[in-house]
Amino acid sequence: MIQTNRDRLVETTVQGDATAPVFLPGLYEVTGEGVPFIVPSVGGITLNVRVGDGVSDFVGDHLEPAVSLAHRDEKVNRALNILACVGNEATVLGGEAKGERGTVTGKHGGIEHVMIDFPRSVMKKLAIGDTILVRAIGLGLELAVESDIKVFNCAPDFLEKMAPRWNDGKLEIAVAKLVPAAIMGSGLGRSTVVRGDYDIQMFDEAIVEQYGLRDLRFGDLVAIVNADNSFGRVYRGGAMTIGIVAHGASALAGHGPGVTTLLTSRSGAIVPHIDPKANIATILNLR
Repeated sequence: MIQTNRDRLVETTVQGDATAPVFLPGLYEVTGEGVPFIVPSVGGITLNVRVGDGVSDFVGDHLEPAVSLAHRDEKVNRALNILACVGNEATVLGGEAKGERGTVTGKHGGIEHVMIDFPRSVMKKLAIGDTILVRAIGLGLELAVESDIKVFNCAPDFLEKMAPRWNDGKLEIAVAKLVPAAIMGSGLGRSTVVRGDYDIQMFDEAIVEQYGLRDLRFGDLVAIVNADNSFGRVYRGGAMTIGIVAHGASALAGHGPGVTTLLTSRSGAIVPHIDPKANIATILNLR
């Protein structure tokens, strides 16, 4: 079992409400090819979209799987987005689904939503505005070895269940896909990755085909090659970043499936290997 500082981590509670779907004031968006469109987008309780489903399998743009969580107070919502970590347990506090439990599966920057996966039977009982509490633990998680590998947005239990292992001074970990850092887009420019995500641009057909990106699924673990997320998101030759696909595909220029950072090494101390089962739905038996 990988050793961490989990016994020193703070476990706290944060909460928000199941959000309503959101549209921009102008209604129409315009694709990177110059075509206007209106389709379902961020927010809401998305009954038929969950981790394990394909990011391009639905008519939508930036779709957020299952339940989108946020708090109406901006400062409180910021804490929710920073403290909630992938793999944390979530509990519905009121309404018809009171007491039902779900799992944090990602964070979406810009709109500042936290995604929570629930079974469809639970989501059918949820209502917009239902309050959901997250048992937040993971902020400050570190590996108990001398390494430049940094951990973000990851519950310690989820890290263990990802089953990474040390081999010759490097951390080996299973991922569903490799993604070249050169096609990463929206989300660049922040000085930290403790919340939000950044997007995989899927406009170059040759690269999409080469890396099999049409098969990306919500909840897939991916390795972004030559990406260093240690102090923000930068291109750095030899670096490696592991993330989880948090939201769906997009036709907007600079956008695409969003990836929430979990692990990063600027020296390349992370070695990914391909495993199609490397998805949170499988790792945590969510479906």
